[in-house]
Amino acid sequence: MAGKMVRNAQKDWAPVARNSGKFVKHVVPGAVKPLHSLWHEMLGFLYLVIAGSIGFKMWKDAAKTSPVMLSVAGFLVVVTAGYGISSILKARRISRSQQQ
Repeated sequence: MAGKMVRNAQKDWAPVARNSGKFVKHVVPGAVKPLHSLWHEMLGFLYLVIAGSIGFKMWKDAAKTSPVMLSVAGFLVVVTAGYGISSILKARRISRSQQQ
C-alpha cells in the first residue's frame, strides 16, 4: 500500500520537477552576473579602503618611520590600490557584458 502511494506521488511530482529545472536554468544565469559584479565591487571598495588607511597612516607618521618600512608600506599601498581598481574595472566589464 505504501509503495503504491509513493509511486503515485512520484508521478504527480514529475511535471513539477521538470518545470522547476527549466525555471532554474532560466533564472540562475540572470542572477549570477549581478551577484558576480557586486562581489567584485565590494572587494574593490574594501581593498581601496585598506590602501587608503595604510597610505594615510604612512603619510601621518612618515617622520617617525624608517625608510625601509616606508618603502614596504608604499609597496603595499600600490598593490592593494591596484587590486582594488582592477576589481572595480572587472565589475564594470561584467555588468556591461550583462546588458548585451
